[in-house]
Amino acid sequence: MNIEFVRLPDVDKRDIIELMNHPLTARHMPLLKLPFTEEDYHAFIARKEQLWAEHGCGPWGFLIDGQFAGWGGLQPEDGNVDVAMVLHPNYWGYGKALLERILEYGFENLGLESVTIMLPLSRQSDRTMARLGFQFEEQVELDSKPFRRYRLDARRWRR
Repeated sequence: MNIEFVRLPDVDKRDIIELMNHPLTARHMPLLKLPFTEEDYHAFIARKEQLWAEHGCGPWGFLIDGQFAGWGGLQPEDGNVDVAMVLHPNYWGYGKALLERILEYGFENLGLESVTIMLPLSRQSDRTMARLGFQFEEQVELDSKPFRRYRLDARRWRR
């Protein structure tokens, strides 16, 4: 399996639009407004590229064996650096491998002390998150939608 991280503008926009409109993906994205149009795509890319310009981190497009699998990375959120990951359902089994690469970048390249992940309530993941080293922190609201925030400290990573 060959995993590549590329900047989002380098991914075919049709692939990103299809992913965002996929019903199984959208089910776990309560902040996503459907349909996700070409206009939404351009605004999305501009926002994500602005993160790179302002913070030195942001989301990538994930290619697995040359095929677009999804997007994700590190992005500022509510005073934290949050891990975002949106995968096409055909690639849901690849999340752990992608997460390891994202964490390695954050902890080793950026020197982060911790990262968070915010999951919608549709994702019941306490045990999975614990196996990955994340600890439940609190329930929060984003745009009036409930999320569960988990945190991984750099000291606990890879232990």
